[in-house]
Amino acid sequence: MDKTAEQYWKRTLGLIRNVLIVWFLVSYGAGIIFAGALDSIKIGGYPLGFWFAQQGAIYIFVALIFYYAKTMEKIDREFDVDEQ
Repeated sequence: MDKTAEQYWKRTLGLIRNVLIVWFLVSYGAGIIFAGALDSIKIGGYPLGFWFAQQGAIYIFVALIFYYAKTMEKIDREFDVDEQ
């Protein structure tokens, strides 16, 4: 594999790793592990830990999708493998 392809995959896998770390921290961390500590904060009248488990994680996941798509498009353009 040439140097450019190796750098492309390194950047792509780094992006995937970072998105999965955020996904894990939000879903498992905020929704389960830290839910007790977050429950002292209220948002819309509901404890924050409950809110993350029910709704907040979904908002973060949708934001991650848009972040991933935008960043991946930038990486593709940088390495000249974009579809346009």
